[in-house]
Amino acid sequence: MFLNRRTLALLAAALALPAAAMAQPAAPWPVKPVRWVVPFPPGGAMDVIARTLGDRAARELGQPFVIENRPGAGGNIGADYVAKQPADGHTIMITSIGMATNKALYAKLSYDPVKDFAPISLLAVVPNVLVVNAARTPDKSDKDVVDHARREPGKLTYASAGNGTSIHLAGEVFASLAGLDIVHVPYKGSGPAMTDMLGGQVDLMFDSITSARPHIQSGKLRPLGVTTARRSSALPDVPTIAEAGVPGYEVSPWFAVFAPAGTPADVVAKLNKVLNDAMRQPETLKKLEGVGAEPIGSTPQELATHLHKEMDRWGQLIKERGIRMD
Repeated sequence: MFLNRRTLALLAAALALPAAAMAQPAAPWPVKPVRWVVPFPPGGAMDVIARTLGDRAARELGQPFVIENRPGAGGNIGADYVAKQPADGHTIMITSIGMATNKALYAKLSYDPVKDFAPISLLAVVPNVLVVNAARTPDKSDKDVVDHARREPGKLTYASAGNGTSIHLAGEVFASLAGLDIVHVPYKGSGPAMTDMLGGQVDLMFDSITSARPHIQSGKLRPLGVTTARRSSALPDVPTIAEAGVPGYEVSPWFAVFAPAGTPADVVAKLNKVLNDAMRQPETLKKLEGVGAEPIGSTPQELATHLHKEMDRWGQLIKERGIRMD
């Protein structure tokens, strides 16, 4: 059977289609400003990290990174918003430990932390630090606090920025590992919690280094231990809680960046590269140091693995301690 020229031409064109499709260059990105959603109010470590890295990324990519603060419901309002945005790389979100805890804390969640997001990179860790009011307690170490709590079970109180926050969970891990009965006092944000901490209305707080350090430097608060596995460069003379008396203790409040699920792999790769590059710049390191942030960085897969591990860890603790948000 012989094929005429027209048939041969059609066959050749059909065979060429997959190769031609494969040869098409990736769509240009970014072609407009990138919205970087911060699901908490301005001024905190998360906001500073996003603005600092966004400024550097904008210079590298030629489009502005516009910070949008969408606070509320422990980060859920911002996360729900981002999950529903077009997956074109022009909307991203910085988030924290809530990405791993909120599914266990809330009976109903309008988004899935795994299925609805594309991981881009871990960014940084900002340790919490256990502090006491220097003028109102004789306790000078973690061991002193543990002994105090055992002498007077149910008497010591610890403040937090609200149920389910890293400040709250840091206290829950402390109580669980040390076998203590201490009372959690949740506030609507770390600001009011710190006001009462300074006023002596509560005994302890596992506050972020970002907001605690000025009061430590002024002498109003006494730092007893940082929550991370290693000492913090922001408070190098303060031991970790694990080395100061509670073996195995470790709570590392992390920050990471995600995009809506389905964001093209080449866009995720570009975002990953530009953000990790930004974290190595001296000017960036200096700004992050100002809020006690310690850059870490990661691949998208490393972030995905980290999220799964954190969801398992915190889900178990939240269930054991009976912590609920609704």
